[in-house]
Amino acid sequence: MMMSKIKIFILVVLFGANFSIAQNSDEEAQKIAEQALRDSKNITYDANKELVQNDFINAEAEYRKAISKSSENIAAPYNLGRAYYNRESFEEAFGRFKSAGEKATEKPDKHKAFHNMGNVFMKNKEYAKAVEAYKEALRANPNDDETRYNLALAKKMQEQDKNDQNNDNNQDKNDQNKDDQNQNQDQNQNEGDNEQKDEGDEKDKEGENGDEGNEKSEENKEGDGDQKKEQEQKPKNEGDEKDDRKNPRPNQLSKQQIQNLLEAMQNEEKKVQEKLNAQKVRGAKTKNEKDW
Repeated sequence: MMMSKIKIFILVVLFGANFSIAQNSDEEAQKIAEQALRDSKNITYDANKELVQNDFINAEAEYRKAISKSSENIAAPYNLGRAYYNRESFEEAFGRFKSAGEKATEKPDKHKAFHNMGNVFMKNKEYAKAVEAYKEALRANPNDDETRYNLALAKKMQEQDKNDQNNDNNQDKNDQNKDDQNQNQDQNQNEGDNEQKDEGDEKDKEGENGDEGNEKSEENKEGDGDQKKEQEQKPKNEGDEKDDRKNPRPNQLSKQQIQNLLEAMQNEEKKVQEKLNAQKVRGAKTKNEKDW
């Protein structure tokens, strides 16, 4: 019985010693973390002064040292992100803002980190991601008017971006339709040209056949001409001379027509002579009193 009590006492002593050691270890670790955070903040303060003096290289180095010194220092990655943002190094800035937002335990720190993440998305024209970042910032601080304004602007730009994308898609479809129509027209034109070419070839063949017929016709004409010349060279027979006397040429008068013309001229001359003789007997005519 005595031995059991001794064992229990020993166990209690050992447990108490281990608990005391663990407690001391946690306290020591806590003290180390707190000291590291203080050192990190001091380094961050020095980096801020160098950044104000436009010494970005040394400021960047100090910020990186502060971040590696303590992961609980939210100000170091956030301030380094702002430095990158002002130099338009948006990719590096986004990484620092994201790190600050993930490590932040206080709402004001989370709000600032996500607000600036939204600004980076706006710069990169990633409006849908900007909307989500601003919403997360407003969850941490619903009363921030600047974040609310940026959220409304991001939504507007997102809607406009969708409309532009739809218009581009419609324009691409219209261009494709025009290309298809032009291709069909070119194809139809080529088919029409081929048909006209075939018709032209057929006409050319017909023309060759026609030339052969013309050659034959010319040969017939030449034969008729030679025959006509032979007939003209032959002497007229008695029947042809009789026909000429019965049917005189248009410019040649027959003997009877000449006799009739001479008799008519003699009669006219006789009438004129009789009128002249009558005037000699009567005397000259007098003028009227009035001129008309």
